[in-house]
Amino acid sequence: MPGDTVTGVVDALAERFWEGLLERQPVAATFFGDDRFDDRLDDPGPAGRAADLAAAQALLAAAAGLERAGLGVEEAITLDMLEVVARLTVRAHEQATWQLASIDQLGGPQVLTGDLARVQRLDTPERLDRLLARLSAYPAYLEAHADVLRDGVAAGRTAAAPVVARVLEQTARVAAAPAADDPLLAAHPDLDEASRARLERAIAHDVRPAQGRFLQAVRAYAPHARTDPGLWALPDGEALYDAAIEAHTTLVESAAAIHAYGQERLEALDGERLAIARQAGEASVEAYRASLLADPANHAASGDEIVALCEAVIERASAAAPRVFGRLPRAACVVRPVEPYAAPEAPPAFYLPPRPDGGRPGTFFVNTFEPSARPLHRFAATAFHEAVPGHHFQLAIETELTGLPRFRTLGSRLAGAAYTEGWGLYSEGLADELGLYRDERERFGMLEAQAWRAARLVVDTGLHAFRWDRERAVTFLERAAGLPRLEAETETDRYIAAPGQALAYMIGQRELQALRAVLTARAGGAFDLVAFHDAVLGHGALPLATLRRQLPRWLEAPAA
Repeated sequence: MPGDTVTGVVDALAERFWEGLLERQPVAATFFGDDRFDDRLDDPGPAGRAADLAAAQALLAAAAGLERAGLGVEEAITLDMLEVVARLTVRAHEQATWQLASIDQLGGPQVLTGDLARVQRLDTPERLDRLLARLSAYPAYLEAHADVLRDGVAAGRTAAAPVVARVLEQTARVAAAPAADDPLLAAHPDLDEASRARLERAIAHDVRPAQGRFLQAVRAYAPHARTDPGLWALPDGEALYDAAIEAHTTLVESAAAIHAYGQERLEALDGERLAIARQAGEASVEAYRASLLADPANHAASGDEIVALCEAVIERASAAAPRVFGRLPRAACVVRPVEPYAAPEAPPAFYLPPRPDGGRPGTFFVNTFEPSARPLHRFAATAFHEAVPGHHFQLAIETELTGLPRFRTLGSRLAGAAYTEGWGLYSEGLADELGLYRDERERFGMLEAQAWRAARLVVDTGLHAFRWDRERAVTFLERAAGLPRLEAETETDRYIAAPGQALAYMIGQRELQALRAVLTARAGGAFDLVAFHDAVLGHGALPLATLRRQLPRWLEAPAA
């Protein structure tokens, strides 16, 4: 194939794959701001899985036939990412990871209406009709997920008991909620009376009975849940965990090496935290942490107070950003509390990217459930990570890039979360470089947050490779990272439910920091931090191996 035609072929291949993915995964399409499929739901059954596998295999076959010589930087990245995504899809199918996917307290099928409430627009009669059609398909969708549960039981491959318990509790709660209280209605208070009545009837007729039947399926599944939390307890657990490590980091690393790296980072962070503790007159990190937890001024009286604090953090970060960024996102970033239906099982915070068409700003969701149990000194680091200059800068800028296929600007997280989460964690430290923490309390909170991510490396590998039980993981997070018991339990169950995902943060940060160090040494005294950040953000998220190869070249030429 002539070199001058390769670019068009790669972009066309990416566009075909992306278009097919949106059709097969219409809920994801809605998330990405494409409302063409808002009347449909994914197919979690055999036909849907077969279609995903066939698309991945066809992509790999097409990529294998391409001549690589003559590819530009962006085309090489696109092709690399396509192959990574396709290989991960094939590997997951071969290992039947779908048998474990229908039990999920963070975004399982039982809370679909809450997920849709965040992303599906209802501002025209046609859009309401699409949602109602989607809800009419919800009973069959949940029944297909119930079939997945039964398949897992038959194969002897089931989720862990703590995760099943959380899904049971959550499903019972949403199934019993009045239709009028559904998140879909709460998210659209401006609906006219007739539209609101139509939506409430659909929830009462289609959604609540289906959730009730799914609850019964989970109750039947619960006695079969595995008692040991880690993947090691499954017959093919070691291979499953190796695949999970690669899926979330795009690197091939052993659980033992990651476990050791986490312990090494914790030791370094212990010294930094101890210095702050002694400066405050305390003899140990534990004593200083206890003093912060006992201080009434370090606790919020309400969720609104937490939201206001995060808004103030974002404001001062936004004011400082032009000092180290040339490229800034056009989209705004707003702060919202996690919805009550999801808050008990939700992580402390998360971020929802903006719609590419500007119809939704970037949204930083902060968990205000039991606000008195969430110390205030920790929220600055959280806001820098999730919002500015963290996920909001990286993901909003990614959606705003031009000249790249939609697969790159919208679907990059299919190639693992380590780039995105690594940038978020890097941003916590960057805020410290910029002097954005107001005092040593907030700096201690940042170091605790870094220690939390280091502890994740130890705990995730401990659970899934080294046979830790749940209580050992919870107490380790309490001691090593200073997490309150409530969050330590929530986080541990998150790691149990999503093996390997917790590794993405510090592994991604490690790669960014290592590349910055290499480039700083190469530039001598002429290192340009603005150019570095603009290069990192100017190509979208990448597999970490691709980042290693490409970043040194980017600073020799302008970004796309």
